Formats: sequence, structure tokens, C-alpha cells
Amino acid sequence: MNFLRSVRVVADASATGTGNIDWDAVSEAARAATDPGTLDLSAAEREGYASDVRDARDRLAEVAEVSFDVPDVVEVQNRHHWIDANVRTFRRVMAPFEEHGPSVLPGVTRAVNTGTFALVLSFLGNNVLGQYDPLLLAEGDDDHGLYFVHPNIRRVADSLDVDYPRFRRWIAFHEVSHAAEFGAAPWLSTHLEKRMNRGIDALVEGDLDRDAFAELDTAMTSVEGYAELLMDRAFDEEYEDLRRKLDERRQGGGPIAKLARRALGLGLKRRQYERGARFFEYVADKRGIAAASRVWDHPENLPTDAELDAPERWIARVSP
Repeated sequence: MNFLRSVRVVADASATGTGNIDWDAVSEAARAATDPGTLDLSAAEREGYASDVRDARDRLAEVAEVSFDVPDVVEVQNRHHWIDANVRTFRRVMAPFEEHGPSVLPGVTRAVNTGTFALVLSFLGNNVLGQYDPLLLAEGDDDHGLYFVHPNIRRVADSLDVDYPRFRRWIAFHEVSHAAEFGAAPWLSTHLEKRMNRGIDALVEGDLDRDAFAELDTAMTSVEGYAELLMDRAFDEEYEDLRRKLDERRQGGGPIAKLARRALGLGLKRRQYERGARFFEYVADKRGIAAASRVWDHPENLPTDAELDAPERWIARVSP
């Protein structure tokens, strides 16, 4: 890692280029501040990742009674690889803001924004274990991606004192659960994109579309909660110790780590997991997983915000 180089790259962003964010500098600064970690995998480890994904796909399809496949792009990455992939994602999302150039102090604005995104990507790159990337707002025919950040998975398994192959397999089941959702609901990407675009367009105009963000939050709560349900029902080994230890780790850390989690909304993501999981557990216990999976038949089957806290209403409406 080279923090001095990272700071210098961000400072240089104020003097060169146009637009609100220097994305090349974001990538370079985030990488400079982040140890890439090793990708020196044995043949057994590589086969382990591949086997985990295949087994997760087969087991989840059986349990959920939905048809899907995993993305063609399945990558075991180091931290720099993950940063590069997500710079592209952030760049797509922030494009509407980029079209509105800074009105005052453009160099300062560009440097601050560049430094902020470099810090965010560096923090996440050091902590993300796996990711299903549905390529929201992407153009063209690029396939969705499934990423595993091997140095983080290995480090966290060691720090939690849990069996590394079992932990790696648990992460694979979670990420493939998201692939199952988007595979079962071809409309889901478009549904999320429309609400993202509405919310972002409003922000660009200096307004706040609360309905768009509320609908997005409700949909993402369903996405996270259903994945939790599938993972709990499909994972073929004991996992309670893994979840407990990982939750304890996420709640710990120093003040800077806690501040970063709050700033990035990671607490919100955890609440989405918990709220969505309670909804789908109730539905599955009352009607079975096949009934819970009906949420992906079409957009109208998504629970409303009120139904998330009263799943019996959703059952009466969608699966009586």
C-alpha cells in the first residue's frame, strides 16, 4: 500500500481533467491505498470455488423450485480486481451527475469527489467477501457477474477461527442465491433501474423523489430477505456459528470502521436482511418456499412496505 501516492493522485485530480469526478484517479488512488492480497490458489482451491458454485446452483434450484443459471462470468478476484470492477459500476450510477459540471470551484469539487469515492472503494475492497453484480444501468449485452474476493475470504475465515472451505462455501451459497433471484425474475433488473433512474434524476434537479427511493428500498429488502431464506434452507452444512461470528465482526471494529459503515449505509443493508428474512420465513413456514418464490413471478407480486411487516396480507393477496 502507498497512502502518500494515493493522496497525491487525488490532489492531482483537482488540476487536470473535467467533470465532477476523475474516475481514473479514483481507481489509481483506491488501489494505491489497498493491499491487493494474494491470488496464489492451489488447484484444489480453484476446484473448490467451482464446486461450491455448482453445488449452490443445483441445491438452490431444488429448494426454491425456480429455474435459473449462474452467470457466465464467475471470477475469483484480489482486492484490486474488485475495485476495478466496481469503479465501472459507480461510474455508471454517477453518470447523470457527471453531465452537470461543477458550477463553482471545479478543481476542489473534483478532488473532494475523487477522494471520497477512492476512500469508499478502498474500504469496501478490504471488506467485501463476495458479490453478485446484476450490472444495473449497464448498456449492451454484458453478462451479470459473480465475484469472490479471495484474500478477504481467507483473512476473515482465519480471523473468525472457522473452517476456511466451509466458510468459502457459505459465501458461495449466499451470492448464488442472488443469482437465483435475478434468474427467476428477468424483469427485476429493469424494475430496480427505473427506480434508481427516477431517484437520481430528481437529485440532479435538486429534488428528492421519496417514492422512488422507498420503492427501491422495499424491492431490495425483498432481494436480501429472499436470499437469506434460500441460503438458510439450502446450505448443506451447519452455519449458525458462521453467521454469529460474522455478525459480531461486523458490529465490532474501531471508530473509523464504524463511521465508514454508517456513512455507507451498511446498517441499512443489515436491516434489509433482517426485515426481509422475517417476511419470507413467515411466508415459507405458512405456505412453503414455492409460495414465497411467487414474489418473482411479476413486479406486482413484490410486497409493499406495509406487507413486509404484515406478511399475512401478502399471502392473502398473492398466495391465498
